[in-house]
Amino acid sequence: MKTCLSLNTAKTVAIATLIALTLACGYSAKSTMPPVAGNVPTISALAPNSATAGAAGFTMTVNGSSFGSKATVNFNGAALTSTFVTANQLTATVPATAIATSGTAQVTVTNPGTSGGIYGGGTSPETSTPMSFTIN
Repeated sequence: MKTCLSLNTAKTVAIATLIALTLACGYSAKSTMPPVAGNVPTISALAPNSATAGAAGFTMTVNGSSFGSKATVNFNGAALTSTFVTANQLTATVPATAIATSGTAQVTVTNPGTSGGIYGGGTSPETSTPMSFTIN
């Protein structure tokens, strides 16, 4: 009986040690590794680069570089429905409400960040320098 009690005690100590080592090694904690910088997109041209105030909505082509496959075109800060064509071209649907009044709109492209998973890291979202779009 004493041998059985010693084995149970030894098992309990071994399991407690394994749990303590697992927790001490950080397997149960989320990583605090910060994300690294992502690819910054660049806009070189908008087509069209202007529209008439009050006109119907249209599809805009954005040319540039470093566009990610999930990049989004932003029109005055609002994300538009965007389609990835290539790493150098996106298209976006500009609604009539976005060009209802005359003025200048700022167009940017944002590459979303990526998750690093359980180890942390990943990439930060990056947004291009704005390009002006004229609403006449």
